[in-house]
Amino acid sequence: MRTLPSRRDLRTETAILPRDAFFAATEDVKAKEAAGRVSAELIRPYPPGIPTAAAGEVLNEAIVDYLEEIVANGAYVEGAGDPTLKRFRVVAE
Repeated sequence: MRTLPSRRDLRTETAILPRDAFFAATEDVKAKEAAGRVSAELIRPYPPGIPTAAAGEVLNEAIVDYLEEIVANGAYVEGAGDPTLKRFRVVAE
């Protein structure tokens, strides 16, 4: 397993209200295209069961890499439209 990103790297920035992101027009994008986009879903990997990204927050490269890594190591993802995280649901541009 690769080194986990720091807490600072996993901090998110809220771009729009969660409700607005949840009800916005969305699109599914490949994982590597998700960085810099606004999440339209709440993504909670188990373990640890703590949300990594919420609707309305900007996904960054560290978050996408972290989620891909823990899924590759057997974590279950709750809340994501694609639990394999090959695609992320984001707010349409």
